[in-house]
Formats: sequence, C-alpha cells, structure tokens
Amino acid sequence: MTDGTNPEIGKSVMAAGRKTNYLEAGAGVPVILIHGSGPGVTAYANWRLTLPVLAEDFHVFAPDIAGFGYTEARADEDFSLDDWVGHLAGFIDAIGVATAHLVGNSFGGALALAMAVRHPDRVSRLVLMGSVGVSFPLTPGLDAVWGYTPAEENMRRLIGLFAHDPALVSVEIVRSRYQASLRPGVQEKYAAMFPAPRQRHIDRLASSVSDLGKLDLETLIIHGRDDQVIPLASSLTLNRLIDRSQLHIFGRCGHWTQVEQAARFCALVRAFLLEHV
Repeated sequence: MTDGTNPEIGKSVMAAGRKTNYLEAGAGVPVILIHGSGPGVTAYANWRLTLPVLAEDFHVFAPDIAGFGYTEARADEDFSLDDWVGHLAGFIDAIGVATAHLVGNSFGGALALAMAVRHPDRVSRLVLMGSVGVSFPLTPGLDAVWGYTPAEENMRRLIGLFAHDPALVSVEIVRSRYQASLRPGVQEKYAAMFPAPRQRHIDRLASSVSDLGKLDLETLIIHGRDDQVIPLASSLTLNRLIDRSQLHIFGRCGHWTQVEQAARFCALVRAFLLEHV
C-alpha cells in the first residue's frame, strides 16, 4: 500500500497531467476516499483508520488531491473547483475505473458532490462526512483552519477544533501534523488556496441547489453533532436537498468523525455500500 518508509507515499499515476500520489488496497467494487483541506493533510492522514477496514470488502483508492500531500504541484495552480474535479476525474480514468463509490470528507465532500453533479455516470453511491458543498456562514473554526500559519501551538488549537474528545489532542498527532505542514512548499500552496476573506471559498465549493435537487444517487450523510468546523446545518441542508439521502449524526463527536467514531463510522459506511453490491 505504501513505499515502506513513509506511509503517506503509495503508488503514483499521471492524472490530468500531474503525477498523483495515492494509496490502494483491497479488491472488488471501487471506492474512492477524498480527503479534507486541513494544513499538511494527505490521504493517509485522513483515511489511515478507514482504508484497511473498507479494503476487506472493496477495492479502495485514496489519492492526494491536486494542491495537497505528495501529488505533483504546479506553479500556475488556480485552486478552483473546476481544477479539482478535473483532477479527480482524471484520476478515476487513470486507474481504469468506470464507476466508483465516493466517500468525501469536508472539502472532499464538496468535491464528491461536484463530481456526482457533473459526471453522474461515474458515481455509484455517495458518502459525505462533515461536508462542504452548500453555502453556509463561515464558522470561526473553518476560518482558523484555512487561516493556519505554521506553529505547533496553532496546530494544537486546530486539532482541538477537529476533535470533540480532548484525549485525541495528543502530542504525537499535533507534532506529526505540524511537521507535515512544514514540508517544503506546503504552506505556500496552502496560504494561496483559501486566503481571506474566506466566505467566498465556501461559496465557490458549493454546488447549486438546483443541481443537488436533481441528484439521483443513494447518499449517506454523516456529521458530528459537536463539529466546530462545518456546521451541522450544512448536512441538514444536504439531506433536505438530496432526495435519496439518509443522515446519521454522531453525538459527542466533532469534525473528525472517521477518527473519533472510527469503528462505528466504518461499520456504517461498509453496510451502506454493501447494500449496492
């Protein structure tokens, strides 16, 4: 699944003209895990607890999306939804997959929704967790995440926003994510991605209400009741707009649903996706 030295580095493929880092495991129906937009994020950082579990039943892929992780960077990045959807579509083509289930976390949820709206024939089912994808007022938590500047204390505060349980704000996790945010070129890309004022970035990641209302895909929406980054109201709106959707809310859980409720999260997603197999 990885290069054996750094678990964040797996295989690589040319997707939409850029060398793309991704993790792969399992066999069967394809599932693509799309990470969020936190500083120093990689597919591995988001999905390290999820990928091996889902790989017991599915062929799971987890790419580093353009602008993040170990996927090739470009000097002329425009960091637009069009560019991100183009990269994801190119990745799906490059791995030789006709259709796949998409599981999107936060920013990744917005990307999964946009992919489903623009390429409905390529998406089987959707799982959205703490998802962006509709417009909502910028939260102080999301403003802090997108406005991060490298400092260990700043990362500690962000991890505290992501997790409802203070026990998850460990020295190891904080230092690991902080060091990831210090990799050469990472902060420069990140600062250019979501500059202030930041409400506009929520709006540009949103699919239209009309398009969401036309989605004809079975969709599982998951949210932590105590999420300080993406408001629960966002998932309530998605549940209202997407006719064939169901919503599951985890109590005593923040933005890190796949970490704080790892076993329950995986069981819920597995059962939902296996209904289709």
